[in-house]
Amino acid sequence: MSRIADEMEAAQLDSAGELIEEACRILAARTWTPGEIHLLAVELLSSLVDVRRVAESRGARLPVPDDDGPDADEGPGDHDINNEDSGLHLPAEPFG
Repeated sequence: MSRIADEMEAAQLDSAGELIEEACRILAARTWTPGEIHLLAVELLSSLVDVRRVAESRGARLPVPDDDGPDADEGPGDHDINNEDSGLHLPAEPFG
């Protein structure tokens, strides 16, 4: 059963990656219609729901650390996304 769940999660993450690429192409073209933007938003929302479910599922399987290391006080939202070392890098071109 866990193998099937892992395969489903992998497919959802692959789909999200493809959708990100499509969104970048659509936004970079700057020739979208309101209907295209609406459809893109619906697809991105659906993908985000799936990716969140995958993250929560995987997070629930992680062991709880028993030490109070330097990162113990940081919560999931405590990271600076503008920090170049944060791992989050969005292409600036589609956003003007």
